[in-house]
Amino acid sequence: MKKHAFIDGTWVETKTYTPLYAPYSKEKLADIASADLAETELAIEAAVRCKPVMRSIPAHQRARILETVSRLLEQRREEAARLIALEAAKPIKAALIEVDRTIQTYKLAGEEAKRIHGETLAMDAVPGGEGRFAYTVREPLGVVGAVTPFNFPMNLVAHKLGPAIAAGNTVVLKPAGQTPLSAFFIAELFMEAGLPAGALNVVTGAGRVIGDKIVEDPRVDVITFTGSPSVGKSIRAKAGLKRVTLELGSNSAVIVDSDARIDSIIARCVTGAFSFQGQVCISLQRVYVLEDRYDEFVEKFVAAAKQLKLGDPLDADTDVSAMISERETERAVAWIKEAAQQGATVALGGTAEGGILAPTVLLNVPPDAQVSCKEVFAPIVLINKVSSVEEAVDWVNHSVYGLQAGIYTDNLHTAMNAIDKLHVGGVMINDIPTFRLDHMPYGGVKESGVGREGVKYAVEELTELKLVVFNRSR
Repeated sequence: MKKHAFIDGTWVETKTYTPLYAPYSKEKLADIASADLAETELAIEAAVRCKPVMRSIPAHQRARILETVSRLLEQRREEAARLIALEAAKPIKAALIEVDRTIQTYKLAGEEAKRIHGETLAMDAVPGGEGRFAYTVREPLGVVGAVTPFNFPMNLVAHKLGPAIAAGNTVVLKPAGQTPLSAFFIAELFMEAGLPAGALNVVTGAGRVIGDKIVEDPRVDVITFTGSPSVGKSIRAKAGLKRVTLELGSNSAVIVDSDARIDSIIARCVTGAFSFQGQVCISLQRVYVLEDRYDEFVEKFVAAAKQLKLGDPLDADTDVSAMISERETERAVAWIKEAAQQGATVALGGTAEGGILAPTVLLNVPPDAQVSCKEVFAPIVLINKVSSVEEAVDWVNHSVYGLQAGIYTDNLHTAMNAIDKLHVGGVMINDIPTFRLDHMPYGGVKESGVGREGVKYAVEELTELKLVVFNRSR
C-alpha cells in the first residue's frame, strides 16, 4: 500500500517512498511518500492560493466543517485507534482515549470558530479621544506551517489543525515520520467534510528538507511545532519575524507531602509515569516524597507497577508496549545504567526485550543524571526523598524545563505556596502533572517552549489583532 502526499485536495505521487514498519510487530504497514522540495513547494503554493477562500468562509461554515470531522471520526473510532496502535505501538486502550480526545478537540475548535471577536475601546478615556469610536477584530494569520510528533499522532495534529481552520487559516502539515497514517486519515475526513482544496496539505519526508522549507519560506506566516528543544531552537532561529509557537517537552515532577493519602494516589502516579511507555511530554518523570512517607510510597508504587502488563499494543489488556524505535530503547537503557553507576538504585525494571523497556523505578537519583535533568521520554520514573516541601519545590525548579508540575497535599497554605514558587506553565493540585484537558491553556516556560495550546488559546496564537478607529467629529 502506497500513501501519497495530500496536496490541494488530491493525492500526489512522489518520486520516492519509504517503508513504514510497526514498532512492536515489525510488520510493514505502508510505503510513505518522501516529498522533496518540489512537492513541498506545491503544498505551500496551494495553501497560499486558498488563503482568500478560507478567509471569506463565514464562521458558521468553518464550525460545521470541524463538527463534521468530529462526527466522522466518532463513527470510525475503532479504526482510528487501531491505526494509532499499529504505527505508534500505543496500547489500544490508550489509543481509544486519544481518539476520544481528538473528537472533543475538533468539537471545541468548531465552537471556538464562532467565538473569535475583538472588543470596543472607550476612546474618550484619555484627552484627544473625544468623538472617536474604536474596536478591534481578530484576523487569520494566513498560512500555518504545522510540525507534529509521534506520541499523540491524532490529537496533537488536531491541536494544530482545529484552531488553524477555526480561525480561517490554511495549513501545510508535516507529521512525524513514524506516524503519518493518522494524519492522512484525518486529511480524508476533512476532504469528506467539505474543506476547500488547498486549505489542508500533508507532506511527509525528511525533516531537514520539508521542515526547513516550511520554516524558512516567507509565504508561510506562522509555525506551530511540538517536539524536541534542539529542533525548536533551530526553528526559532530560522523563522525570522514570523510567529512561532513551540511546545518542547519537559521532565515533569510531582511532590508528595506528609499528609498525602498514599493509597489513593499510587494508581494515578503509576499511570502518569508509564502510560504510553512514558512517551508523553508531561509524563511523570520525577517524584519527590517527604522523608516520613518515602518508604511507604516506594513500596506501594513498585508493587503497583509490577502489575502492569507488557505486550502487543492491540491486546486490550496491554499497559506497556514497544517504544517508538530500537534506538530510543537503547538510549533509555543507557541512561538507566548511567544513573546506576552514579549511585542510583534500580528498584524495578531496567531491562528491555523485543523493543519493550520494562517499567523502571529508580531511587536516590543524582540531580545531574540524565534521567533526572533531561527529558527521558521512556517508561522510567525516579523517586527521591526530601526533607520539606520547600526542598522539593527547589528540586522541581532545578530544571531547564517547566511545563507542568503537581503536588499532593491537604494543606491549603502549602498548596498556595507551591503555586507561587513553582516555575512552570501549569500547577496541578492533588494530581499528577500528566493531567490535561484539551480546552486548557497548555504550554511551558524555560526550554519547555513559547506560546500556548488549548483550542481557544491556540486560536489567539494563530490570529492577529487589527484596530479600527472611526472619527465621528470631522
